[in-house]
Amino acid sequence: MGIRYDAEGQIFHLTAQNTSYLLQITEQGYLAHLYWGRKLRPGHYAHTLQKRDYFVSFSPNATPDVSLDILPQEYPAFGAGDFRNPAYQVQLENGSTVSEFVYREHRILKGKPQLEALPATYVEEDSEAETLEIVVEDKLTGLEAVLSYTVFERFDAITRSVRLINNGKESLRLLRALSASVDMPHAQYDLLHLSGSWARERHIQKRPLRPGMQGVESRRGSSSHMQNPFIALLSQGAGETHGDVYGFSLVYSGSFTAQAEVDQMFTARVSIGINPFDFTWLLNPGESFQTPEAVLVYSPEGLGGMSRTYHKLYRTRLCRGTYRDKERPVLINNWEATYFNFTADKIEAIAKVGTELGIELFVLDDGWFGHRDSDNSSLGDWFVDRKKLPEGLEDLVARVNRLGLGFGLWFEPEMISPDSELYRAHPDWCLHVPGRRRSEARQQLVLDYSRQDVRDYIVKTVSDILASAPITYVKWDMNRNMSEIGSALLPAERQRETAHRYMLGLYEVLERITSAFPKVLFESCSGGGGRFDPGMLYYMPQTWTSDDSDAVERLKIQYGTSIVYPVSTMGAHVSAVPNHQVGRVTSLETRANVAMAGNFGYELDLTVFTEEEKALVKAQVAQYKEIRHLVQFGDQYRLLSPFEGNKTAWIIVSEDKTEAALFFFRVLGEPYPGQFRLRLAGLDPNKDYKLADSGEVYGGDELMELGLPEPKGYGDFQSALVLLKEV
Repeated sequence: MGIRYDAEGQIFHLTAQNTSYLLQITEQGYLAHLYWGRKLRPGHYAHTLQKRDYFVSFSPNATPDVSLDILPQEYPAFGAGDFRNPAYQVQLENGSTVSEFVYREHRILKGKPQLEALPATYVEEDSEAETLEIVVEDKLTGLEAVLSYTVFERFDAITRSVRLINNGKESLRLLRALSASVDMPHAQYDLLHLSGSWARERHIQKRPLRPGMQGVESRRGSSSHMQNPFIALLSQGAGETHGDVYGFSLVYSGSFTAQAEVDQMFTARVSIGINPFDFTWLLNPGESFQTPEAVLVYSPEGLGGMSRTYHKLYRTRLCRGTYRDKERPVLINNWEATYFNFTADKIEAIAKVGTELGIELFVLDDGWFGHRDSDNSSLGDWFVDRKKLPEGLEDLVARVNRLGLGFGLWFEPEMISPDSELYRAHPDWCLHVPGRRRSEARQQLVLDYSRQDVRDYIVKTVSDILASAPITYVKWDMNRNMSEIGSALLPAERQRETAHRYMLGLYEVLERITSAFPKVLFESCSGGGGRFDPGMLYYMPQTWTSDDSDAVERLKIQYGTSIVYPVSTMGAHVSAVPNHQVGRVTSLETRANVAMAGNFGYELDLTVFTEEEKALVKAQVAQYKEIRHLVQFGDQYRLLSPFEGNKTAWIIVSEDKTEAALFFFRVLGEPYPGQFRLRLAGLDPNKDYKLADSGEVYGGDELMELGLPEPKGYGDFQSALVLLKEV
């Protein structure tokens, strides 16, 4: 593990657990990309940069020996001979946009420095990683860039970010500042990304690369339901268990771009970072700009190998706080049980049944504050609605606590309702543009988190509520995207900084609140999964995966989410039937089996359950408590994809491979289906495993090579949860 510099060849060799990444300083001072893939032995890379004895027609040469239009580069510019997608672009006071970075110096550091004002992966000991900082500069303007690369000892991951510093005498305007750019040696890859919509998040999309630009982006002020800040390149024929896979994940929660460009030489340039659309940043002399972190993962073992690297890295070195390594409680949420129409007695009644069934946490959702009887008012008025809770929040929390349950609370602190005391007092506190209409979504506007006074107000009001009673859980929601993106306090030349300043402000607020209440479990939400990204996971170790809680729809949503994000980050609940989003009726057993592959809970009215249903729920809760250490902290192996057939399966295996939980689902019943054996994965071939339900014993090699007979079931929407333990 580590970073080596070959001074003679001017080559940097970055070595993660089983991965090598090579780059070189050319004779002209450009940073050239050499290699990224399986680990190489030190010194065996003398001929990796291919000399070109030809140049592209109509492409200017940087020197007689170098054409930037075909040179594989680490942080390319536009305007001096490279016509491909640039990693950065800067505008001078004279209006020109030509710049050119050349190498000045580098340093190799133990550990991993923190990023200023941004979430990022981290180390707990300096021995866990090494960091290379390469300083490049544009001598004409004095603009300097510090390109940061961190390699981890225990992960096949390399993180990249850039700090741009204006050391010149004139102001510069950043038009583009991406986090990473990688020039791949060819374009014979499939592009994979996670796309969808509200209630249909992170569906897997895959297509071959073609000449030209392709990729995904968000212009919504959030990472969005529609696209996730992640793409992967898969070698031709690569699948779940085999083939080379290159993952690119951005630790950011705002508008982003992730693209692959196939050029005229059939090579692919992959770039990821803040979306340059509607973005500029004024960089005065002496000022700097920090890009978000990009996490690059290489796997020679297909998508599954890439996913497990992201899972463990994000679970242990991105998520933080008390609950990072702690089992999450089983909860009951009142939203689909009562919506806005509840009383303290109704809440207590639901909680009472919950405690009888073994549930550990009650969560009071929307409607407890201001005068909030529907979604048309009161966001921003973070004080208790005494009409609904006449004895106050403290009384309700005490009543729930006496039943033996913890108490959680819903907030939507980034929003403001036009019908609110806050808006009437501060109409300029929302994002808006003078003279333009203020577009409402869900009858609400977006607070301007680029303003310090707004941030201070939110920190104080939310903190006052959290300090008023023993609240142990917070669901932090955000239910609309940005429009009319402008700030009353920013000057004209900085208006296009508003969206990114909002994100910096949000991260500041989250840091202040989560640090002040370290024992509170925070879960992020954005209309469900509209901001399921690494940036939010840094502050809140789990996210409400989707507002669509239908068991069948959740198969695709949770399967797609697992491409990047660990099970421990997914909020997953059993809801009522007919399902409130799609109207489907599935069994309580199947709904629970889907939800147990996440942070488990219920979102319905427990008081209307029959005695038979209560007994089943009590057994489900008890079973989840037995396996949640495995589900939340084990290694996930995907077996059958819901995007490819009628059946879905995955298995979660403990790190020591002594136990496992197999999840199997069949969506529609099949006539005369034939015999099918499900081959498992991740087990120890030399161990024997007993199935908890039947007591049968199988060898690990037998289960993985011969397989397990398909669980039986009749009808639609069948499922099985099979537990295995070493004997």
